[in-house]
Amino acid sequence: MTKNRALPRLMPGLIPGLIPGLIMAAALMCSGLSMAAEENDPVKVALEAASDAAAAARVADLQRDPNSPVLGNPQGDVVLVKFFDYQCPYCKAVEPKLDKLLADDKGVKIVVKEFPILGPVSVIASKAALASVRQGKYAAYHHAMMAYRGKLTDEVIFTTAKDVGLDVDKLRKDMISPEVADQLLANFNLARALKITLTPGYFVGTHELAGVSVKTSSAAIDFPAEVAAARAANKTVKK
Repeated sequence: MTKNRALPRLMPGLIPGLIPGLIMAAALMCSGLSMAAEENDPVKVALEAASDAAAAARVADLQRDPNSPVLGNPQGDVVLVKFFDYQCPYCKAVEPKLDKLLADDKGVKIVVKEFPILGPVSVIASKAALASVRQGKYAAYHHAMMAYRGKLTDEVIFTTAKDVGLDVDKLRKDMISPEVADQLLANFNLARALKITLTPGYFVGTHELAGVSVKTSSAAIDFPAEVAAARAANKTVKK
């Protein structure tokens, strides 16, 4: 397998090139498009198999990156990973399902991969979110941003930050730190390795549920069932 090239360092407010081909496609559509899923489509099947194989090879980066924010139970026995963009309506439409999953199942750990592919304001939002970690407010800020409906602007990003109790002046300074830029680079490199080209992208364990094919409907994912299957598989492996 050809090793991925590291992307150039992110400059404040920009992702150089935004991985041109990947971002061009992602800017036009999200994986939650209301298309009938074609489970036997050979291209879709091949993409998903390749993504699963890549996830198994990069499981530490996918599930245990210490710089990726975590929601739910940090010691959960089932790990769900999400790649998302704060401007993606399909990501936001699925979010209540994930909130309910965490409320109902205390054994789930959600690893959050900020993946701002839908334009410069998405990059600013993700930088603000990652910077909020330093003030211990990531979960509050993330949930508020995912709950927002309407056009995302710089004003919305920073007003939301203030509303959840963030020191906005400190947030702005932390947003331009090398650590925040490097985390976004790491997320983009990981997404490329996992064949994720769309948002939302979801994995349960190392199994891809959405993110590689427009023929997958994120709205149709049964997260409790996927988590139950992963938990059963984990128990079988441990025997």
